[in-house]
Amino acid sequence: MKKLLLATAASALMVGAASAQEIKIGIILGFTGPLESITPNMAAGAEMAIAEVNAAGTLLDGATVTGVRGDSTCIDAGAATAAAERLVTSENVAAIMGADCSGVTGAILQNVARPNGIVMISPSATSPGLSTAEDDGLFFRTAPSDARQGVVMTEVIMDRGFKSVALTYTNNDYGKGLADSFAAAFTAAGGTVTINASHEDGKADYSAEVAALASAGGEVLVVAGYTDQGGKGIIQASLDSGAFDTFVLPDGMVGQQLVDDIGSGLTGSFGQFPGTDSAGAEMFQKMAAEAGFEGTSAFAPESYDAAALIMLAMQKAGSSASADFKDHIMDLANAPGEEIFPGELAKAIEIIKAGGDIDYVGATAVELIGPGESAGNYREIEIKDGKIETVNFR
Repeated sequence: MKKLLLATAASALMVGAASAQEIKIGIILGFTGPLESITPNMAAGAEMAIAEVNAAGTLLDGATVTGVRGDSTCIDAGAATAAAERLVTSENVAAIMGADCSGVTGAILQNVARPNGIVMISPSATSPGLSTAEDDGLFFRTAPSDARQGVVMTEVIMDRGFKSVALTYTNNDYGKGLADSFAAAFTAAGGTVTINASHEDGKADYSAEVAALASAGGEVLVVAGYTDQGGKGIIQASLDSGAFDTFVLPDGMVGQQLVDDIGSGLTGSFGQFPGTDSAGAEMFQKMAAEAGFEGTSAFAPESYDAAALIMLAMQKAGSSASADFKDHIMDLANAPGEEIFPGELAKAIEIIKAGGDIDYVGATAVELIGPGESAGNYREIEIKDGKIETVNFR
């Protein structure tokens, strides 16, 4: 009888193990391309949230979550779509944390997420055009729209006493959206945009573009580009020719690799990217340091929050199916409810299981508005002594 009981218990354990659910979440970022120097920290942020939930072991009664990476390339819509299709059809991901750049994010949304009913939460796609995209209630973002960044960038520049700027932007959805938003805000505030010109990524020589910018004039040059591509080329060509010596760096241009590559020529340049001085931000930075990555890197906190919201929404719905949990994301990200910070995902799961309400504050003081996007907080930075220094929050 004792042997029979032992055998029965062992069989029960095997059945329990077999029935434990495995949930896959796609992590689609530009691991190659013009943002490849900052995407490792973004992925690490999302994967830290996944590891935290797995350590708790309580999501959907013991489900295990696996992050599966896909390369968006940031700029190649076809490659990004193919990567997303692979994750959805071959890997059977239940949701997507990503993508990163606005153009590829829109392509994945329309070509893969909507046809397959898959939730996407982007930590960094900021084009204003995504605010009105048809999304069937599947698309969210933990980064604010560039409609907000344009206003903040105007405030940053004018508070430093600059009234005229030259403006160059990478010729894609992100660059044009940010350039248009900023130009409108800066002009409305009484500033002058001497030139608003696009540039193409991937060129070896940007001297012609810089000559046109210099001819138009401007106290500083706003570079709405990418850290590892044309934006860097524009800055280097400007320094080489003496056309400009101070640069305004929006979110796509904020990365330590750019500072290392350009060197002292960036000293005194300034800009902004999404960020907050909230209690959650400090908690996240400590956790990131312990995990071995840079927690203040652009969009790393937003990536943690995006992954966390996906998993908490699954718990709220009692299901990992996007159709079931998509309608819970907005509620979880806003009041009322008990505030949840980084490191408290296990606590959040228990509150939800008990029928309580949470207000997910996370690493970026998350508050989702309107079409499922962040209300927007920004970290103002300046390049000092070869480092990106935070000088203010807005």
